[in-house]
Amino acid sequence: MTLIDANTRGVYAIAPTPFHEDGALDLASLDRLLDFYGEAGVNGLTLLGQLGEAPKLTHGESVEVVRTAITRTQLPIVVGVSAPGFGSMKALTEDVMALGAAGVMVAPPNTLRTDEQIVGYYAGVGRALGPDVPVVLQDYPLTFSVVMSPKVIARIANEVPSVVMLKHEDWPGLEKISALRAAEDTGDMRRLSILCGNGGLFLDFEMKRGADGAMTGYCFPELLVDVVRLNREGNADEAHDLFDAHLPLIRYEQQAGTGLAVRKHVMARRGLLASDAQRAPGRALSPTERAEVDYLLERLGRRDPRAKLD
Repeated sequence: MTLIDANTRGVYAIAPTPFHEDGALDLASLDRLLDFYGEAGVNGLTLLGQLGEAPKLTHGESVEVVRTAITRTQLPIVVGVSAPGFGSMKALTEDVMALGAAGVMVAPPNTLRTDEQIVGYYAGVGRALGPDVPVVLQDYPLTFSVVMSPKVIARIANEVPSVVMLKHEDWPGLEKISALRAAEDTGDMRRLSILCGNGGLFLDFEMKRGADGAMTGYCFPELLVDVVRLNREGNADEAHDLFDAHLPLIRYEQQAGTGLAVRKHVMARRGLLASDAQRAPGRALSPTERAEVDYLLERLGRRDPRAKLD
């Protein structure tokens, strides 16, 4: 079993949870997705995040999704275990780590307001889950309404050894990446792996600021893999050219409340999902929205042949 650590790099694609039209889990589509991610060259996967509709799954369904994935792929898998209380968080963590998960991701509850509350919460997470479970700290203030300054993240890194990775989704957040890396350079902060989200919207510059890669669910993970690789190789112009071709679709997909519907629509068109259904409560794209996304796909296909869909 490969565990994530403070030096983990690359692209950890966040996988959606496939559902049938009646809301039942679609494990056959999940198998196709898992095979596809392996072929796309990602370094790992994240299941049961916001994109994975985790709050809509029962504990048993969550374990079933993770078991299916770990049985199907050799890629390391991070599992979202955020929960209102440490008891349910610990129960899911124990089950998925026993199956062979590489680590877990924990988002802050939106009740946290002060720096002390935030640091104290993650210290509690570390105690509840134990020192041997690698934890991803999810920093996504646009969704969770919890603002973590670089100093707070540095305190968590220094005081909670099991936190090994930051899922960076602050916006604007480029200066935060630079501040965190500077704190590491001066010895004021233990190193964390930094993988970035927000649909990859800022990945072109996040890599230059010191990010180790991406942890997000853009519907063309191949693009994320390419941008990370090209930046590592020093081919910034080529990375930007390819990124710019995808940017209109990335931007459209990043609309709050709409992104998951866009991603599932595109993945259904790519033949990965049998249905673009979300489990209720959820929303579907309107006919106009579908036409707009399909138009963006058609235009993208002129620049990137991977977007040429039947």
